Amino acid sequence: MNAPAPTPKVLFGFHAVTVRLKTAPASVIEVHVDATRRDARMRQFVERVQGAGVKLVDSDDARLARLAGSGRHQGVVARVSAVKTSHSLDDVLDAVEAAGRGPALVLVLDGVTDPHNLGACLRTADGAGAHAVIAPKDHAVGLNATVAKVASGAAETVPYLMVTNLARTRGELQDRGLRVIGTSDDATHTLYDLDLTGPVALVLGAEGTGLRQLTRKTCDELVRIPMQGAVESLNVSVASAVCLYEALRQRRPGAATAD
Repeated sequence: MNAPAPTPKVLFGFHAVTVRLKTAPASVIEVHVDATRRDARMRQFVERVQGAGVKLVDSDDARLARLAGSGRHQGVVARVSAVKTSHSLDDVLDAVEAAGRGPALVLVLDGVTDPHNLGACLRTADGAGAHAVIAPKDHAVGLNATVAKVASGAAETVPYLMVTNLARTRGELQDRGLRVIGTSDDATHTLYDLDLTGPVALVLGAEGTGLRQLTRKTCDELVRIPMQGAVESLNVSVASAVCLYEALRQRRPGAATAD
């Protein structure tokens, strides 16, 4: 007996749909656009859809919002088939080594359940050149339409690995030569005290709760982001950006690193 065909997914927003059109145009079933919007950005987008040979449907705002499940669709909603995104950790790290893409840089999210935060983390990971984002299957958000919209296309480009056992995965990272660096407000050393030029996995917890105790215990080191004002901590997506871009800064030729 044949398995049922996967249910089409929905992507919305210019960036998310444009990246899918660029990376996997055959997976785009149809694109709905706001029939009343004909500014330059929309005209360019429509030309891209037509150039890809994808069915284009003029829709009103109510239909677009219903399809997207959100009013923040920017007048663009696509129905797409699932694209094979199954990556193993070994596949990702092997590809990094084979391509000579520099030391591995991985972001691990422990307990991030807000889709806006995940989308922002994926966007930052793409911008900083991280090779993967890892999260547990439990107590984490999956790749839904809101994540894809906020990620502005990065949900299509950065491998997002949801793992059954985060502690075991951290062990696998260590076996592959990555230092596992956790962030904690009570750590002795700051992020800027570390040399991040080698293979690194940066581990961040959810707002408020931070890293779980088991996660803390299995990290090689804990560091904190120095806070100078009255606010005690940063949003996880902002903290991810600080950490990833410090690693990127250190990896640039001629950059000074911690002793």
